[in-house]
Parts: sequence; structure tokens; C-alpha cells
Amino acid sequence: MVLAGDDLRTTVAAWERFAAGAETVQGVRPEILMSWYRCREEYAVDPHLDRAPPAAEAGSHSIDHDVVYAALGGQAASAAQELGGVDGVVTVADGDGRILGTWGSKYILDMAAESNLAPWSTWSEWASGTNGMGTALESHRPVLVRGPEHWCRGFQGWVCAGVAVRDAVTHDPLAVLNISCWQTPLSDAVLPWLGRVASLTEAKLRHRAHLSGTKLAAALTDFRAAPATAVAAVDLAGNVVLANSEAAALLGTPADQPAYSPTHRWTPQLPTLPRLVRRAVERARKDPSWTGSTLIHVPFLGVTIPVAVHPVLTGTQLIGMLLAFGAADGAANLDAPAPEPVTAAAAPAMPSRIVAQRDDRWVLLDPREIRFAEADHNTVWLSTDQGRLVAATRGLDRLEQQLEDKGFLRVHRRFLVNLGRVREVEHGFKGALFLATDSRTRETVPVARRHATQLKQALGL
Repeated sequence: MVLAGDDLRTTVAAWERFAAGAETVQGVRPEILMSWYRCREEYAVDPHLDRAPPAAEAGSHSIDHDVVYAALGGQAASAAQELGGVDGVVTVADGDGRILGTWGSKYILDMAAESNLAPWSTWSEWASGTNGMGTALESHRPVLVRGPEHWCRGFQGWVCAGVAVRDAVTHDPLAVLNISCWQTPLSDAVLPWLGRVASLTEAKLRHRAHLSGTKLAAALTDFRAAPATAVAAVDLAGNVVLANSEAAALLGTPADQPAYSPTHRWTPQLPTLPRLVRRAVERARKDPSWTGSTLIHVPFLGVTIPVAVHPVLTGTQLIGMLLAFGAADGAANLDAPAPEPVTAAAAPAMPSRIVAQRDDRWVLLDPREIRFAEADHNTVWLSTDQGRLVAATRGLDRLEQQLEDKGFLRVHRRFLVNLGRVREVEHGFKGALFLATDSRTRETVPVARRHATQLKQALGL
């Protein structure tokens, strides 16, 4: 797990060219090259940095954070013994890359302190460039950063491996566990060990999220609303845990079917709903007694309707929201100023380019070049005019948010299609629909039954 010989020389040369402004270089792993791109173009990190900056003051954190820190701290303290006496510094940092604790021999801790690899310094990519902790926070799997693969020259004597632990509902990083060695290779056992630690910790979070799902469903059952009011319970990411029949018709989800587990929750067919929920979560975390109302656009009906937002807490912990559609006041007893309306026109400007990956290069795509996107777990494949490429964005839900104002429509849990590239609509067995986006290759996209009506309306059929 260390660069040597030709690999070392190739990586050093590639780093020098890229740091000098080259658009593309060869011989560097794709995840490292994409990290370099973020550091140079998005974060503007000085490649000659030799000490990580001090951390800003941390805000409040949730019980889930406490669970993760306790679990990772215990694993970090025993890492050297479990990994056969590895002589490295083991760190636990929060979701912003702020180091909370370090473990190791006095010699290695003193060595690490020279680079500020110590508590209350920041090792996110935006602060300290490509490194084990920061790059793990940008990834959904364990990462390895060796020597000159670090973006900052001052850290290139280290070999680092890190893994992020992510929230079971929002998938935001809560913490990161990292092991760094000075000018010596890491054991082959390190990456598998990090993966196991993250999996065990995230399993605890999924169990807690399942319990929160049952409490959200119970809160909906107990919620007092006028008869025939459309009411739904959503988690902190805006996914639907339970919706009555009236709300299900608006959200495009099954009615009266609770989805307690975060992996089974329903994705609403209202593009602006996740953003509305995120805004409400920010307000409710600052003021647990907050309630509010806003407006939301229902694309397939072509109308904008009011919705009341009511936070659900267990103790002091925010676990989700109850939404009452068509009720701006009264039913939810709103007593706080409403947030500004959320409509399709109020959506923030999305990037004009979609980043995809081909081998060790990345490709900047005009959305019009994309015919459809297909999910394979968190990996998203793009069928484009430049061939079949892997999207840099992880997860179809996140890509859908990027493309929501570009004429794309979710037609299946695994497919997102560019309506402007649909050439034919084919009828299959028992009313099944398939979309042809390229008459030359006859590639087709299946349409889930629950999306058929919305698709026909969007295409004017």
C-alpha cells in the first residue's frame, strides 16, 4: 500500500502538472484525480500547504453523533492491537473533518503534530486538500491516499486510509476514522478493517432509524387534522415513512403502508419536497417549538398548494416532520412566520454541466447529451451521446435533484429519463410501458406503473 518506483515517479509528475494547471493527467487513480479537481477548482486549496488549519467552533450535535463517536473512539484505541502493531496515528474526526481525538505512540503523535494532525484541526478536503479523512468524507467507501496523492505537498510524507460513517437517513457523514503512517506502508488489513468498523457502526444507526420510523408513523396516527386532509410523515431527508390516501395521491407513493426502515422508505414525486424539508429541519433544530407553513408545487397537477409543517421530536431529538397538505393554518396550529414559498421557480440554479467519469478522466456533459440514467445501487450509469459513462454524483436521488429543472423525469426506481430524448413509447404486456430514446440501438427504459400517469401527462399523451 505504498507508491514506489515508476508508480511513484508517475504520480509525482502528474501532481506537478496538475498543480500547475493541466486539465488532465495520466497514471493517477480516478478517485484521487477527482479529489484533486475538487481541491483545485472548487475549494481552491493551496497545494503548498504544510499545516492543516485550526478547526472552527463546532455547533450542537445529535445523539447519533454521540453513538458514532463512542463506537469509533473505542475502535481507534484498540486499532494497533487489532491490526498487528501498526505504528501509525489513529484519528477520529467529525463530519466536517475536525479531529476530535488521536491515538498512537508519543513519537508518531509528535510527528503528526508538526502537520497539525492533532485535535482541533480541520482535515476536510476544502481545508486541507486530498487526504484520508477529507477524501473519505467525500466517498461512500474506504479510501487510501499515498504520499504524492495528497494534494498538499506538506502532507506527502504520509500514507493515510480513512472511512466515513454516514447517517442512515440523510447519508450525510457523521464522523470519519483514519489511520496515517509516516513514510511507511499501511498493512493490507487496514482497508478491510476500516470497512468492517464502518459497517458495524452504521448497523447501529440503521436500527435507531428504524425505531424513529415507528415513532414517526405513530405520530401521524395521533395527529389531529380535519377529515380528508392529506397528511404524511417524512424523515429528515424528505423520504415518506407513511402517507394517508389523500397525501399518497399527491406524493406518488403507496397509501397507508408504513416504511419504518430507512432503506424501504418511499421517494416522493415532488421535486422540491426534499429541499422544503431540509429548510424546515434547519429551523426546527434552532427552535424545537417551531412550526410553519409554505407553498409547494405539484408538477403533474400543475398547481401550487399550501402545506403545514410540524416537527416530530423524541425527547430533544428531531426525527422527522408531519406535513398537512392544503392546510396552511389551523390544522397544524402554526404560530411562527412561514418560510418563503418553495415553488419550481424558486429552485436554486443547478450546474449547467454534469460530471461523468471515463477511465482516469472525467467528462463534462451538457444535460441534453444524456438520454437516461440508470442506478446500480449507489453507482449511476449515464447513457449519453459520448457513450455509457459513470456519473460522478453518487445515488440516483442526488442526480435527480441536479437535473430536476432540466427536463428529466423519474420513471422507475432505477431510471431517470430525459423527456426531450424520448422517441417512442412502447406498450408491453398488461399495460407495461417502455420508452425508446435511441431508434438506432433500440435501447429502452421501463416505466413503473405508478409513474405511468405522470409520464403521459408530461409527454402530452
